[in-house]
Amino acid sequence: MKKRKPDHKNVNIEVSVIIPCYNEESTITLLLDAIREQTYPASHLEVVIADALSTDKTRIKINQYIQKYLDLKVKVVDNPKRTIPAAVNLAVNAAQGEFIVRLDAHSIPNTKYIELCIQAIKNDIAECVGGVWDIIPSGQSWIARSIASAAANPMGVGDAHYRFTNKADYVDTVPFGAFRKELFNKIGGFNENLLTNEDYEFFTRIRKNQGRIWLDPAIRCTYFARKDLNALAQQYWRYGFWKYHMLVNYPETLRWRQALPPLFVLAVIILLLSSMLFKISLWILLGLLGIYLIALIGSSIKSSLRKNDPVLIFGMPLAMACMHFSWGSGFLYSIIRIWLK
Repeated sequence: MKKRKPDHKNVNIEVSVIIPCYNEESTITLLLDAIREQTYPASHLEVVIADALSTDKTRIKINQYIQKYLDLKVKVVDNPKRTIPAAVNLAVNAAQGEFIVRLDAHSIPNTKYIELCIQAIKNDIAECVGGVWDIIPSGQSWIARSIASAAANPMGVGDAHYRFTNKADYVDTVPFGAFRKELFNKIGGFNENLLTNEDYEFFTRIRKNQGRIWLDPAIRCTYFARKDLNALAQQYWRYGFWKYHMLVNYPETLRWRQALPPLFVLAVIILLLSSMLFKISLWILLGLLGIYLIALIGSSIKSSLRKNDPVLIFGMPLAMACMHFSWGSGFLYSIIRIWLK
């Protein structure tokens, strides 16, 4: 006998989980499974996936999931612009819920993720709530493990607390974020002119409208790091490039962790060029790079001992240097482009 599809129209949808998605065939069902396993009642949930016209089997897997699990309402909207801010705006506009919980297609929330987010908002702890990433490798290669460790290390990411903290507090930003749809409509949604840092810009507008952002380490989400140095470099180049675009409108939001990489890259470039004329510049450059390398290796040794993974001593410095130089170079290139215009 054919299964009868539940009539979701007569159910009170309180929470809409929105997911920007593009070519995520390897992780999309893991995410949907995690949403079905939430302690929050599935009957009051819906999932809205904004798919950027995936070219792999992502859509097939989503459709198969919809047919197999009729207890969870899942709908897909097309995202022809193929950008994350456009995906978020499309998904929220299609959402029926009072509350929005954003997740990424390569993330896996813990079972109480949605419940704790909505509880904090209802208890008026904050207008926007998020949790901590448990970053894991996208594969078992030595460089994948090194990248995941670097992405959760203060030496690699500075004071980005959502990557490592154990203390709940009010912060500037959280990963993904949960909030009322009313707030989203009030402050105008995501800025589609920012292809990266669009979430930080959105959170900045929340704070400028007297909103609070709450980070609770009890709210946890597994996040897959990039699998190789090439993908990592592209990711952090985009972060740096679009960060300056965001700072043009919000210069007061610049943090020390964001200023250090471009300043370091700029110092290396200046010293390298001046060393052609002044020998002392070469010695200063070697000294600077030596101190930097010692700091990277020292931090990596601690992670290696803690995780009992000797390869991190060599892999983490590569990953962290890739992150710093890519972010800093992207930031400086963005400045040059804007100034030239």
